[in-house]
Amino acid sequence: MARMERNLGFDLVRATEVAALQSGRWMGRGDREACDQAAVDAMRYVLNNIAMDGIVVIGEGEKDEAPMLYIGERIGTGTFPEVDIAVDPVEGTSLLAHGQPGAIAVVAVANRGSLFGTREIVYMEKLVVSEEAADVVDLTAPVAENIRNVAKAKKMDLDDLTVVVLDRPRHAELIQDIRETGARINLIAHGDVNASIQAMVPNTGVDMLMGIGGAPEGVISACAARCLNGGIQCRLWPRNEEEREAALAAGLDLDKVMTVDDMAQSDDVFFAATGITNGVLLKGVRYRGQGAKTHSIVMRSASGTVRYLEADHRWDKLMRISDLAFDAVN
Repeated sequence: MARMERNLGFDLVRATEVAALQSGRWMGRGDREACDQAAVDAMRYVLNNIAMDGIVVIGEGEKDEAPMLYIGERIGTGTFPEVDIAVDPVEGTSLLAHGQPGAIAVVAVANRGSLFGTREIVYMEKLVVSEEAADVVDLTAPVAENIRNVAKAKKMDLDDLTVVVLDRPRHAELIQDIRETGARINLIAHGDVNASIQAMVPNTGVDMLMGIGGAPEGVISACAARCLNGGIQCRLWPRNEEEREAALAAGLDLDKVMTVDDMAQSDDVFFAATGITNGVLLKGVRYRGQGAKTHSIVMRSASGTVRYLEADHRWDKLMRISDLAFDAVN
């Protein structure tokens, strides 16, 4: 695949910043739809002004259910480069609506045709680790074996290692298996893209992510893994026989363990995320009357560069150059 000449990461972070700025004002107000709509409208506005010919591969859903940033929507000015786009304008909508930590705005871009997407299955079984443990884990192996191998690769005692798991009834057996190893568990309500990045970035206090979560989030996490050289293994997980039959009819292999090479095939992936509410990885939006401050991460796989950006935003100047209203919630 042809490498893109310019670093789209700095364009993409403007989209995640504005999504965070617009949706952050809905923190704790209990309105999930308003949180999501504010982020979607803002992110789409910026993405459509970026010089690219993009197609949304991971988005808000089908066109009839998501009038903007839906799967298959064309985004950008229509000029080179041709890219796939994966978006999650608010990862952790419930977290934001209830004023809880860890909500982020996320977007990733890669060469056209390189990102995996499926409409047939909603969930994936996932295993995510950092670069140093990427070659010692196997999604099909017992839980205890994977945990022991990660601890050894990271030169940690088992009782120092932390595994993130979504707090769901379906994970009761997984949680028990982890506890029997002596490893620590961090149960989260939502946000496994955020947790996956934490598992791949040094010094976050997270060493692994395990369990079943959203398939779109798995692909977005694979984009981050491409940039961070992280280890990610996923397997499609149909919720019922109807999904299983639809997946098989679409030619999907339900037994295949997918890696970053299957889900984000391009060697030139751009990834940006901005904190909306405070979290381990990123600080949330901090408003101050006539402006705000944001905290973001920007990555590119081709260079391996990871940047953390703190940005100050002024409402008066932003509104001179855009059609977005930054100084009030409608």
